[in-house]
Amino acid sequence: MQKKQRKILYWEGSSKKDFMAFPVPVQKDMGVALFIVQLGRTPGSAKAWKGLGPGVYELAEDHWGDTFRAVYAVQSGDAVHVLHAFQKKSKSGISTPQPDVELIEKRLKAVLARYARDRR
Repeated sequence: MQKKQRKILYWEGSSKKDFMAFPVPVQKDMGVALFIVQLGRTPGSAKAWKGLGPGVYELAEDHWGDTFRAVYAVQSGDAVHVLHAFQKKSKSGISTPQPDVELIEKRLKAVLARYARDRR
């Protein structure tokens, strides 16, 4: 049986610094989920991110009344790209604040542009 190679994990922009500011239990749970993604599987806690096409997912963890999220993409080569990690501050509704949505879109476009450029 051939051992499957683990995908490389890339942190886009400030996502790693932001992730490291999460409470340690959240970091541990999301870290395990990201490791599962690196192994080519989808963790049970992952949900498809709407509006950016296939291959973009969100992890969400609640901790003491706060919600922490990490959005990642697996649609580019043999890599996992963490596009954004943030604490959802909005108390009204479940929708993601527009500045976070725009940042995720911007970082995904940059990743896809890098891959398109590298394939030429």
